[in-house]
Amino acid sequence: MKYYLGLDVGGTNFAAGIIDENYRVIEKISVPAGAGRSIEEITEDMANVSLEVVKKAGVDISDFTSWGIGMPSFVNPRTNLLVHANCFGWKNVPIYSYLERHIPLPIYIENDANCAALGETLAGGAKGYENVLMLTLGTGLGGGIILNKKIYAGADMMGAELGHTKLVYNGAACTCGQYGCAEAYCSATALIRQAKEALERDPESLMVRLCDGDISKLEAKTVFDAMKQGDDTARQVIEQYIDYLSCAISSFVVIFRPEIIILGGGVANAGEILRRPLQERLLVNTYAGSEIGVPDIKIAECGNDAGLIGAAMLEKYGMNRNQK
Repeated sequence: MKYYLGLDVGGTNFAAGIIDENYRVIEKISVPAGAGRSIEEITEDMANVSLEVVKKAGVDISDFTSWGIGMPSFVNPRTNLLVHANCFGWKNVPIYSYLERHIPLPIYIENDANCAALGETLAGGAKGYENVLMLTLGTGLGGGIILNKKIYAGADMMGAELGHTKLVYNGAACTCGQYGCAEAYCSATALIRQAKEALERDPESLMVRLCDGDISKLEAKTVFDAMKQGDDTARQVIEQYIDYLSCAISSFVVIFRPEIIILGGGVANAGEILRRPLQERLLVNTYAGSEIGVPDIKIAECGNDAGLIGAAMLEKYGMNRNQK
């Protein structure tokens, strides 16, 4: 049995895991990321948690042929610099030189959303498909594209930032510094903002009571829960959100023509109350949708393990561009 070593890096936690050749997670450890510290400290912890999971699995680091890492950024293949990891405040950092000090393996680094898309393709909701579009509806809007069972990232290997395609000209401010990005309308953060704006018009909405009168505690789940209980303002917010999301996805569909669309992230936990109307709206909003059809939308199945599985398998299914 061959094993693969992966690390899924987030702003909150690092998850290291051992994946077998059937894409099963056989061992996993998660530790706090500790954002705000120096790059030396953070990269050392990235290595330490990976070495710890190797030890816990009862294998040796020499049993692995690579170390795959999913990060909320891209590596520029011309400079080998990690471009922009917002959660750590890193811009153009020589990430390999820090990591190589700790683990003597070839290192593959890929955007975390791309890793999640690969993980779902290999072991989750997109298993059996070769052309997949995945969106993660979380704090931001992550996007991953799999074409012919390989991660697609464009000519400079830094593409598929689907969340930062434009949805509304000169629209809402996005965390990236631009305006009108899909992320500013389709992320969980955007849904919460839209709900709070609606509460300015209807302060008696059930959403207020569901967060105990403190709208700073309002979450995406709060909006869906209120809608399920018949709150009309929450229903209007969700319908508007689905309109935005379906329009964004329709653009991706006509460009990439995926076989299936996978939704992950916190908002996707709403399940059918989100998926079913989104599927219906996608058919209406997509060019030639009635004539050609649109891909099925499915909820991700691997949960937090998707990015870990994808990272571990980068040597096999990535673009082989980040090996040092």
